[in-house]
Amino acid sequence: MSPLAHRRFLKMNGLGNEIVVLDLRGTGAVVRPEEARAIAADPRSRFDQLMVLHDPRGPGAEASLRIYNTDGSEAGACGNGTRCVAWAMREDPRMGRPGGRLVLESRAGRLAVDRVSATVFTVDMGPPRLAWDEIPLAEPFPDTRRIELQIGPIDDPVLHSPGVVSMGNPHAVFFVDRDPAGYDLARIGPLLEAHPIFPERANISLAQVIDRGRIVLRVWERGAGLTRACGTAACAALVAAARLRLTGREAVVSLPGGDLTIAWGEDDHVRMTGPTELEWEGSLAPGLFAGAA
Repeated sequence: MSPLAHRRFLKMNGLGNEIVVLDLRGTGAVVRPEEARAIAADPRSRFDQLMVLHDPRGPGAEASLRIYNTDGSEAGACGNGTRCVAWAMREDPRMGRPGGRLVLESRAGRLAVDRVSATVFTVDMGPPRLAWDEIPLAEPFPDTRRIELQIGPIDDPVLHSPGVVSMGNPHAVFFVDRDPAGYDLARIGPLLEAHPIFPERANISLAQVIDRGRIVLRVWERGAGLTRACGTAACAALVAAARLRLTGREAVVSLPGGDLTIAWGEDDHVRMTGPTELEWEGSLAPGLFAGAA
């Protein structure tokens, strides 16, 4: 039997981004890709990201995170999921702990989380990575504010010249002059996600700058598909826009699931503030893993 059988989980959302929180601290259990896919396939535990807590590796952290997409691949960071974990570690009776700053380890580095109100948290996502080999890209681009990439006819492309940023995972942000909902992102997204220029694939965003303090954003998320919200994409969009002087260094980013406030501080750290919501709790049925042995 899988060590994940009967494990308790929390089904949450961060701005409509579906999150499952699974606490494996104190165990030697690890989620395998096929097990992540099985969990995602169950309507009760369906997720955009699965946030798995393990024991911290170093001093000063409360937990180490492994983050899975619906296809079983791992993500380096998930801002909306990190806020959900922070709520769970503050409020869930079986995970809760006293208040104060929370520090979580991730593949993207240490993430510090502060509580703003009962359900709103700010995550310090750290500095953006802007060099072509840090994002990474498959070939050198000295200026990643806009790179040579387009989709559609060469003389009339549908999308072109994205800004590229890593917020622990790679993002390509295409700036558009009309509502991003008017583009067929479900068709375009998979093509661009897997473009050879992105050796680790990429999250694909369409961003409309309304004014210097507001961006409207739609996201095709690497390994997950269309999503109502993506915290790292919101961070990447603000950084990409600010680098082009389309916005200031702080803006509200409006996604289909709601608004996030993103601030790129003078210390180079990007901070994301937004809500969390607990939907239900459940346990993982043993039958989920019958085909994942």
